[in-house]
Amino acid sequence: MKTSFIAFWRRNLALAKLGIVTNLEYRFNFIIDAFIQPILTVGIEVLLWVAIFKTANDQQLIGGFGPQAYLAYAVWAPFLGRITISWMYESMMVEEVTSGSINAILSRPISFFEYYLSQLIGYKLITTVFSLMVPIIASLYFDLPIHFDRLPLILLLVVYYLVLVHMMSFLISILGFYLTRVRSFTLLKNLTLLLLSGELVPIDLMPKFLSKIFLFLPFSSGVYVPLAYLTGRGDINLLKTGFFNVTWAIALLGVFCVIFWKRGVREYTGTGA
Repeated sequence: MKTSFIAFWRRNLALAKLGIVTNLEYRFNFIIDAFIQPILTVGIEVLLWVAIFKTANDQQLIGGFGPQAYLAYAVWAPFLGRITISWMYESMMVEEVTSGSINAILSRPISFFEYYLSQLIGYKLITTVFSLMVPIIASLYFDLPIHFDRLPLILLLVVYYLVLVHMMSFLISILGFYLTRVRSFTLLKNLTLLLLSGELVPIDLMPKFLSKIFLFLPFSSGVYVPLAYLTGRGDINLLKTGFFNVTWAIALLGVFCVIFWKRGVREYTGTGA
């Protein structure tokens, strides 16, 4: 048992390092991904909320929160949103299945799911370490209401949520066993998560019946729940709810992943691919 765990740890650590090295190899792309895009996104979001509050009421409150609260949301939401998206590795997984190059992975002593999850986590780790400086510096500069002592817990939730997102990517790639064109599902998934996670609009600004539905779904744990806890919009109970929602979603989605994967691989290998 101990030997199996050590082998599992070494294997996935090596894959995580591979994800880091692969992305650092193209330094210009890495600089754009880790610095340029976050800075531009934060700048646009800040300008948007500043413009909104210039036309707000005399109390300078929207939904019970003032300009500083929304500036904090505008600074951190794009950062969390970028961590919890996996379009790049999802495209690679889809290409592996649709092109037939998945054969090389099926013949190895490692699962297709594990192979890409470890690389994804390694890639997200290195980009997070560098891009985290952007919201932190902006928060200190604008003196935003951020509880930095809560940062480790929200990053833990975000990483946990990233497993759920990877499972969604895994399921989309599996559709390549059954459908000829599945790349459109990636765009549909990303746009849906943009809304349901609260990255586009804070969930507490939505109509009450919609906000209740969105908070029940696990996708709010990608941006809104951790950000609400970080900025003081929500308490520890909201964070616990976020962990719970992600847990039941992973369990449910895991069942579908196993069923579709086994059936897809069986039909795929049965055709002589």
